[in-house]
Amino acid sequence: MTSKPAAAQHLRDLALLRRVRDRIDREYAQPLDVEALARGVNMSAGHFSRQFRLAYGEPPYAYLMTRRIERAMALLRRGDLSVTEVCFAVGCASLGTFSSRFTELVGVPPSVYRRQAAPAKAGMPSCVEKQVTKPIRNREAPAPEPRLA
Repeated sequence: MTSKPAAAQHLRDLALLRRVRDRIDREYAQPLDVEALARGVNMSAGHFSRQFRLAYGEPPYAYLMTRRIERAMALLRRGDLSVTEVCFAVGCASLGTFSSRFTELVGVPPSVYRRQAAPAKAGMPSCVEKQVTKPIRNREAPAPEPRLA
């Protein structure tokens, strides 16, 4: 059984973690790192990462990159920015890292996504488009069917 002080501390920690998650959602294009985010809520980086993962199912850096990729997808669908411009607009400092993470989450490189996405989403309401185009992490993707030899 948990004591009242421990339960109260857990609720305070959850409120702090929610504040950090909201900050990531707002400031995804800014240079954010786990140490700075942890300092902002007076936690060690390790403790902060573990607690964030327990609360939200993924580490803070993965959450940040998912937000950046979601925004990049929207910018690429517009079609008026190059992949490099989108990379820097969402706060990534390395085009290689951006492309690798984008491909991992979306399934195709950003240049291919940019080429294919605009006509495919034409006329779709933005609220539906957001749900349809949400990136899927590898752990969430359906497992491939087993092959019988």
